Amino acid sequence: MPSDTEEASQPTVNGDNVRALCDVVRELPISAVIDLLSIGVCTRCILRLFGIREHVYYRSSLSPSMLSSVLGDSTCSEKHMVDGNFREPVVCSICLGILQFTYYEDKKLVTEKESANELAVSISSLIRQQGFEIDSFSLEVSIPPIVLENDHTVWLYMKRKYESELWFQGKSISECISAKDALKISLMESLETMLGCKSNISAFRIRLTNTHCISSKTVENSVEGCHGGAGNGLNTIDDDIKCSGLPIEAGAVVERSFVSLQANESSECLKLPIGQSNEPCCLEFLCYRTQIYVGGRYLKYSRNVSQTCWIIDDERMGEASVEEILGSNILPLCRGDNYKFHAAGREDIDVRMLGSGRPFLLEIQNARYIPSEESVNFLETKINNLEKKLVGVKNLKLVGSQSWELMREGEAEKQKQYTALVWISRPLKDEDLQSISSLEDMHILQRTPIRVLHRRSPLEREKIIHWMRIERIVGSSQYFLLHLCTQAGTYIKEFIHGDLGRTQPSIGSILTCRAEILRLDVTDVKMECFLTE
Repeated sequence: MPSDTEEASQPTVNGDNVRALCDVVRELPISAVIDLLSIGVCTRCILRLFGIREHVYYRSSLSPSMLSSVLGDSTCSEKHMVDGNFREPVVCSICLGILQFTYYEDKKLVTEKESANELAVSISSLIRQQGFEIDSFSLEVSIPPIVLENDHTVWLYMKRKYESELWFQGKSISECISAKDALKISLMESLETMLGCKSNISAFRIRLTNTHCISSKTVENSVEGCHGGAGNGLNTIDDDIKCSGLPIEAGAVVERSFVSLQANESSECLKLPIGQSNEPCCLEFLCYRTQIYVGGRYLKYSRNVSQTCWIIDDERMGEASVEEILGSNILPLCRGDNYKFHAAGREDIDVRMLGSGRPFLLEIQNARYIPSEESVNFLETKINNLEKKLVGVKNLKLVGSQSWELMREGEAEKQKQYTALVWISRPLKDEDLQSISSLEDMHILQRTPIRVLHRRSPLEREKIIHWMRIERIVGSSQYFLLHLCTQAGTYIKEFIHGDLGRTQPSIGSILTCRAEILRLDVTDVKMECFLTE
């Protein structure tokens, strides 16, 4: 990004710009401009109320004296009226300082910027301080409901006073530029220049939140004064709207209230003109990137590693977790605030995850850096070569948010393959191999296992065992390997030993002997996502 000092030259209205501005301002009705100045409306709000959109007028240092130099050309008396009586209000009675770039910082210190350019410098400096690397940005602006209310109030005031005059004929409030749009117009070009990238729909957001402590009182008084507290759905304002914490919902309340107010313009609930305020808004900057996802398949080689961090009574279970090993390596690369680990199912701490691996997503919050394909490939190699071979990864890549849905959809449909080391209470017979391998798509009923009843609902679940195969172990008659493929969600340990009859049928009941599982490995999770290319 270019440096702020290189790009922060102060825009001025001169040359072609001043001539264009003069042409625009001369078209404004001087009596209405003087009227608006008299009730404490700032210069930029005057321009936007008349629908003037050009960005240079909002970015530059504007003042009533500049307007008077143009408007006063008409007659000496009018020039005297403008020059002698009106100055830029300390805090605009409509925008409450938003378009004057005057605001409370940290709710204590009043900050005043000469122009939008100075505010843009502060924003771009914050982005640099936080170490973001960006190639585009999206500018989000939130304003308190009282500003929207002020817009409507002043418009009704002007309509009542000037609707008979020719210049007002055919005008509507929809032609006005909102304070939110005016602030965006003011900042956009400067930010694009300073940040060295364009504004569009982007994962990197610059959010400016303006709040004002009297927002909710004004809305409530407006609505209750008109409707007497009747049950119209508009007289109840949520507490979280009171300081504009939810600008969209609060704005909707104001918008709905003024739909009804405009239908009754003689209503006494509006005080016209509006009073002036000495309190500017409180402005908070927030620069953040929406979640990014790193996906792939993990392998777990240890029988003492849990999938996620597992602590019971302040004591860690296992020596590590897949979540922590992957997160501690991926998060520093993306320079994010924190991460969330998501996987397509889970295995017990004493079960290894082998074969093709299990699909997972690591959701990175507020990443400062979007890793390249090359850096992700390097990271995969690094994880696979860690000194302790506890965990590995396959097909690691940066993926979109749609991968989350693909993983969730596939999870319910997936099949899983296992290899279990089994002991039975009698010698294995040749016919046992045949009887087991002949069973295909066998339906079993499993009641919630005893070992998880303390945290799972006591339900009965029907699952499918798609196929099974026994592999003998040389030199052993009572130990063997059982290879099987099952429906997702099958409790494999209970399917082998029967769980005191809570799983029917089981390997024990099929072989008519006692059966115990000694070790278990997941050898394949059959899902389409994150397969090795």
